Amino acid sequence: MNRPKVQRRVGKYEVGKTIGQGTFAKVRYAKNAETGESVALKILDKQKLLKNNKMSVQIKREISTMKLINHPNVVRLYEVLASKTKIYIVLEFAMGGELVDKIRHDGRLKEDGARRYFQQLINAVDYCHSRGVYHRDLKPENLLLDGQGNLKISDFGLSALSRQAGGDGLLHTTCGTPNYAAPEVLGDQGYDGATADLWSCGVILFELLSGHLPFEDSNLLTLYNKITAAEYNCPYWLSPGAKNLIVRILDPNPTTRIKVPEILEDAWFKKDYKPAVFEEREEAKLDDVEDVFKDSEEHHVTEKKEEQPTSINAFELISMSRALDLGNFFEGEEGFKRETRFAAIGGANELVQKIEAASKPLGFDIQKNNYKMRLENVNAGRKGNLEVATEIFQVSPSLHMVEVRKTKGDTLEFHKFYKKLSTTLKDVVWKSGDTSDNNNK
Repeated sequence: MNRPKVQRRVGKYEVGKTIGQGTFAKVRYAKNAETGESVALKILDKQKLLKNNKMSVQIKREISTMKLINHPNVVRLYEVLASKTKIYIVLEFAMGGELVDKIRHDGRLKEDGARRYFQQLINAVDYCHSRGVYHRDLKPENLLLDGQGNLKISDFGLSALSRQAGGDGLLHTTCGTPNYAAPEVLGDQGYDGATADLWSCGVILFELLSGHLPFEDSNLLTLYNKITAAEYNCPYWLSPGAKNLIVRILDPNPTTRIKVPEILEDAWFKKDYKPAVFEEREEAKLDDVEDVFKDSEEHHVTEKKEEQPTSINAFELISMSRALDLGNFFEGEEGFKRETRFAAIGGANELVQKIEAASKPLGFDIQKNNYKMRLENVNAGRKGNLEVATEIFQVSPSLHMVEVRKTKGDTLEFHKFYKKLSTTLKDVVWKSGDTSDNNNK
């Protein structure tokens, strides 16, 4: 059998495998134990952040920005938690992965598919801009897909708010990924965040339709020159409508570059366009953003590790069944078994509680060690005190096998105890299509 697993919990979230890794953060799959909803848990080392003021400011900005945004094509931020050593950003889980992986796997997309992603991208970017939020690092690696194939913008770590603009109304920080950055961003002369984001959207559209980037070069200076001059070639297979839109977006002059209202009226873009329909959330509260960085226990979430039931696979389960048991697995004594098993539906913790609740009224003292229990009847029987051991094995998260065996005492008394126990647990005992007694399966 497999060894027992250790389940890590952060507050109400059960933490699973790592799904992403960065310099300052690790992203792990997690599940809300109360609702069963899947989430992505971005985990950051608090001490490292506090020592790196630039990164600390960036994370605070990312949290504040995502709290301002509520759009179906933007990864949702549910809440932010903190412990003494960690900061946890609880995000919507996009099970479809990154758009870049789809491009790498499938190559260029057909125009209808690329158009759908581009429509969702423009719709979400326009919404962000209306909230004074400029992403500044739009690229396929930061575009995720949900289970229905809908696009979700993520990673607002390099984003800027309109209030960060200088006295000239422009942003001045050069950031982002060079291949997707607008010429004015690389020129370091100040830029409009909305116009710069649209250039990145144009690069993404080109990549979706062609399967490669419009601007590529191993020499950074040569790459910058190509971007500044908008030096690229559209593939011959693109439709005139797609080419025309790309040319209007990848205009190196930000003052003449196409704007969102014009994109929305573009004939190629408008085909089958369905704007996102959603309800606005209440106004975001940013007061708690600073709280997660404070070393105050009142703001700390509970962290704990708990052992999970030993898991068994299907082969092991079959080998334990009575029909296939070739050894003397059950020891006969006075016609009764000393050991039996049954399958039960529900969570392991729930089963432990039910066994405990059923055993106490029968006069048993209980010792628990995670998902193993030792029950001892305080009243001596025909052969001394009856002692029973139980263990729960996991078949799946909601299906477990419960083993009950006599370790000391009279087997007849054990049989009577087991009948009472199985009657108490009848609502969770798993039954197949057979209507006969399943308790000894």
